[in-house]
Amino acid sequence: MAGVLIRGGTVVTAERTWRADVYCADGVIKAVGDSLDAPADAEVIDAGGCYVMPGGIDPHTHMELPFMGTVASEDFFSGTTAGAVGGTTMIIDFVIPAPQEPIMDAWRKWSSWAEKAATDYSFHVAITWWDESVHAAMGTLVGEHGVNSFKHFMAYKNAIMCDDEVLVNSFTRARDLGAICTVHAENGELVFHLQQQLVAQGITGPEGHPLSRPPEVEAEAANRAIRIAQVLGVPLYVVHTSCDAALQAITRARLEGQRVFGEVLAGHLLVDDSVYRDPDWEFAAAHVMSPPFRPRRDQEALWRGLQSGNLQTTATDHCCFCADQKAMGRDDFTKIPNGTAGIEDRMHAIWTHGVRTGRLTMNEFVAVTSTNAAKIFNIYPRKGSVTVGADADLVVWDPARSRTISAKTHHQNIDFNIFEGMEVTGINVVTISQGRVVYRDGDVRTQRGAGRYVKRPPRAFFYDAMRRSRELRAPRSVDRG
Repeated sequence: MAGVLIRGGTVVTAERTWRADVYCADGVIKAVGDSLDAPADAEVIDAGGCYVMPGGIDPHTHMELPFMGTVASEDFFSGTTAGAVGGTTMIIDFVIPAPQEPIMDAWRKWSSWAEKAATDYSFHVAITWWDESVHAAMGTLVGEHGVNSFKHFMAYKNAIMCDDEVLVNSFTRARDLGAICTVHAENGELVFHLQQQLVAQGITGPEGHPLSRPPEVEAEAANRAIRIAQVLGVPLYVVHTSCDAALQAITRARLEGQRVFGEVLAGHLLVDDSVYRDPDWEFAAAHVMSPPFRPRRDQEALWRGLQSGNLQTTATDHCCFCADQKAMGRDDFTKIPNGTAGIEDRMHAIWTHGVRTGRLTMNEFVAVTSTNAAKIFNIYPRKGSVTVGADADLVVWDPARSRTISAKTHHQNIDFNIFEGMEVTGINVVTISQGRVVYRDGDVRTQRGAGRYVKRPPRAFFYDAMRRSRELRAPRSVDRG
């Protein structure tokens, strides 16, 4: 395979910014420096006036997910292709076993679906029930398949919700294996109670969705998961943090020295809860996801969380359902499939509303869209860096180029876009995956099945640090001779 030489650009990483050429061959970065030469058959990309950055990592997607009586419309090929157009070169999706489904059966099922991916991918595995077979499967996943993160849904009662017993058992097993625990933090009992109450009152439209999932429901679950993790000594990653109250729980724990990480979705940064009150039922229903979009005051708090470093990653929770699927809940908002899209637009929206507004520096942008996820999930510097030997997953970013986001032109397999009509300035013009150009100036070159499964080793270094920290804080006996 011919190499690729990116010439004349400015390299931007999470750590620094400098002028350099980048040469890629055999799927990795071979050289970073001034005035690099390349073989005659190499594809040369003129990056003058542009930035060269690590490809984006979306740590939270749901391709072709069976959920709420239907299946997400985006598959692993179409979804990773849309991601590549938007500058994302790797996803971490979720294996979600049904209650009582053998964990390894679910693993094999999702793995077969993902074989069509166009770019690299990995998996979190959800723990939705517990017995000794689950205990054993977690060991197999970590030891043989490179899984180092396990997901726990604290919502969706009577489906995939974890009670505290499952959380304690799974957190303990993850700790012993050197894995990190992730949680969807919403109190499922409270959500179920509020849903039934609202429907009984005749509130059946999409406006009932945020009413059944107020910020306090999220904050309680986040704090509960954090405290369980604290007692058991396991690092915790809180997905799609959507409100100030949950952010405060994360921030408090971090200030106490606890290993807690927070993720925020591009949608929660930029879309507010007024969408649920729109008189157009289809428009309002298209925004139904959990946690729901929040008032603008929460958006400002989330931006501050990114700026302060108390939120470390940005994601999409990309889970697509078209209008006919959303219509399943026309008479009952609790039956509207939860999910929205965003993998194609995450990086453009965050650059426009983060970097161009001064909320984030370019280096912070790289951190929250790529490098931090690579570090937290233990694939750095293979991913999320521009260094010799790293995977050649790169984007060439034109800070002056603009486009308007629309469902009419996006590559996502969904008939709606939550960022519809948003003009973004600063977009990727070239995407490189595994050293191969997969997108260039509107030319989509992705190949079905080109994506590789990426193993992520367990995180012994975190546990070593946590153990030493506990030892230092432990009370010491005093010899009173």
